[in-house]
Amino acid sequence: MTTIEPAVRYPEISAQAFAHPADRAAAAALHSIPILDKVVKKLSEFQFESNFRQLLLGNAVRLGEDQMPSAWAIQRQCANTLDIERCPPLYVTQQPVGQATTIGTHEPVTLVASGLIASFDEDEVRSVLAHEMGHVLADHVGLTTQLELTKRILTGVLRGQFLIGLPLRALYYALLEWHRMAELTADRASALVTGDPLLPCRTLMRIAGGPVKDLNLDAFIRQATEYLEEPNPFARYQRFWSEITAAHPYPVRRVRELIDWVASGDYDRIRSGVYVHRGQEPPPSAEFDAAFVHYRQRFSSFVERTGNGVATAFDKVSSWLEGRGQPAEEGENGADAGFEPDV
Repeated sequence: MTTIEPAVRYPEISAQAFAHPADRAAAAALHSIPILDKVVKKLSEFQFESNFRQLLLGNAVRLGEDQMPSAWAIQRQCANTLDIERCPPLYVTQQPVGQATTIGTHEPVTLVASGLIASFDEDEVRSVLAHEMGHVLADHVGLTTQLELTKRILTGVLRGQFLIGLPLRALYYALLEWHRMAELTADRASALVTGDPLLPCRTLMRIAGGPVKDLNLDAFIRQATEYLEEPNPFARYQRFWSEITAAHPYPVRRVRELIDWVASGDYDRIRSGVYVHRGQEPPPSAEFDAAFVHYRQRFSSFVERTGNGVATAFDKVSSWLEGRGQPAEEGENGADAGFEPDV
């Protein structure tokens, strides 16, 4: 039996102890938009999530004491460090790129690509799994699942039907914007669990550059600084439109965000045992309130531009489900399809 080595532990730590302010504000703004409740209710009625889980897990291998026990031990250690009572099951699936995700509104499961397990060293795997446990503690997995399901409906049953799919497309872009901010929170969790902020930075460099030799983290950090301090306004404008359609902030931006957070002193304070505990979260700050108003106005504008097409979109989905009973077209987004990575 594989044992879990002792590690620093944060008893009863609240995700608010390390959550990025934009993550919290964007999530709160999402939940204030009526369309989200309608989508979640419909997806639940049609059992989209359970079907989606079966499609993913049917083409993956569950890890445990008798299946890649070292990776499973790392997953349990990361969950234990953040005082997560129930460690999510861990699966490996055949994909060549280094990525992982955690899905499941009620029963989260973590999927990690075989390319990551095969090419990343043990510390880097720990960094990735710690990132995923950060998502679990911060209760990101429900919205992450909705993001993935919405994407699959748009590229499956509603593919090519732009007008009918507008309400879902509006929700998708709102979820996408929140998801980018949620990644910054999970990066902080990775630094706290591993006890080395440079490790998630190194892992992000590997994700950006791939499994190649002689990558230099110091040079990558300098690159991150150059990227964020780009003086050319036209270049900054051009890359903005690329960034807002991505599921994740660019790795260089994530590295800089993490370094700035550590420099603020919050990392050392939490590591020393001074942090917000569950059930003792402080009321929202003025900074949070301002960010919430910003995201609520932004997300509301997404929805308002689509009109009242939610019912029409889901009538289409309902009719299609009666004939197929699956959340995606076979061969396009079915069992052989990849997943939207969290890291």
